[in-house]
Amino acid sequence: MSNAPTTMRVFIPLTIRKRNGRPKIMPPTDMVPTNDRCVDPHILKAVAKAWSWRRKLESGAAGTLADIAGAEDVTSAYAGRILKLAYLAPSVLETLLIRRMPPAVTIKDLALAVDLPWAEQSAVVFAGQPNHFGSCNATQ
Repeated sequence: MSNAPTTMRVFIPLTIRKRNGRPKIMPPTDMVPTNDRCVDPHILKAVAKAWSWRRKLESGAAGTLADIAGAEDVTSAYAGRILKLAYLAPSVLETLLIRRMPPAVTIKDLALAVDLPWAEQSAVVFAGQPNHFGSCNATQ
């Protein structure tokens, strides 16, 4: 029996800034891509919600997913699907949030990719894209 840790902490260096009165997730200044409009803002908001809801559940600020769904005025099914995004592989989160590479799948499919092993998630989420570690071009 090994004494390996049972939890893993993932740190993603992001800041939230107000832009036009709305919060915007920003990567560190040394990692800002040339075009920050590559990822659909709905995906960025969904990932931010997922992490916020995860923190609420882990800290005890919310007791159940139904509590979060009620407070956010969404269905429990939607809240559950969005919450899954907080469990994406760190490499997928980095590519989405820091490198701003858009996924080749919808938010719903992105949530389904969570069930895959971390090593396979990137291939599914960014399938058919030439280089998921490069910067976005202006035509996207």
